[in-house]
Amino acid sequence: MTDRDRVSVCIPARNEESTVGELVAAVSEHPRVDEVLVLDHASTDTTAVRAQAAGARVVSADGVLPEFGPALGKGDVLWRSVHVSAGDLIVWLDADLRSYSPPYITRLLEPLQDDPSVALVRPDYPRTLNGRPDGGGRVTESTAKPALRSWHPHLAHIRQPLAGEYAIRRNAATEVPFEIDYGVEIGLLIDIADTYGVESIAQVQLPPRVHRNRPDDELTEPADQVRRTVLSRVGLGDSYTRPPLSSVAAQAASA
Repeated sequence: MTDRDRVSVCIPARNEESTVGELVAAVSEHPRVDEVLVLDHASTDTTAVRAQAAGARVVSADGVLPEFGPALGKGDVLWRSVHVSAGDLIVWLDADLRSYSPPYITRLLEPLQDDPSVALVRPDYPRTLNGRPDGGGRVTESTAKPALRSWHPHLAHIRQPLAGEYAIRRNAATEVPFEIDYGVEIGLLIDIADTYGVESIAQVQLPPRVHRNRPDDELTEPADQVRRTVLSRVGLGDSYTRPPLSSVAAQAASA
């Protein structure tokens, strides 16, 4: 990373009015951040208003690359955030994050600064659950990690494969497909490793993560999407992806 590399912090958000404003305001103060972008996914509350008031550039996810139709899920929103952001380096943060502090961004960027071969930086942190210091990451422990051990053992050492706080080089983000739903994080992990090598993925220690914990009955669908994505990468299931943005740009240029 050189002094001229720009950093975009992209925050996918849907009905997160209680946290998004404070998060945007704090992130905007980080000296390394050039752009804070909130991709609003059809919120029905004041998410967009609060994010803009706190200093973010707010973009409707449905309005980005509209030829692909409305955004269908988290991964689709992240894919569109790459297209509409300006940074050479992209940091994604979940909008319900309550434990943000500057090390989240500083440490996620460090491996990209130190080693040009690093394409993706994943976090490692304790995950809280309903006020307890551990017990979070239920889909990670019950679904993602066992699936990686079984089908992608070269990635079994990744400690938080589903975490929503991570960083990626733009040139890597534009060369891989994005699962449209909650399979996006584990899909990117597998695809970046396949494209650039396992050694292109770094892990950094972050402070404990506190966010809005979902009840157990809301985790079935994300778990199914994660499992489907893992199996799709070994030819055992369907993949629901947006194409690499590099191919979208090439098609637009030739049209």
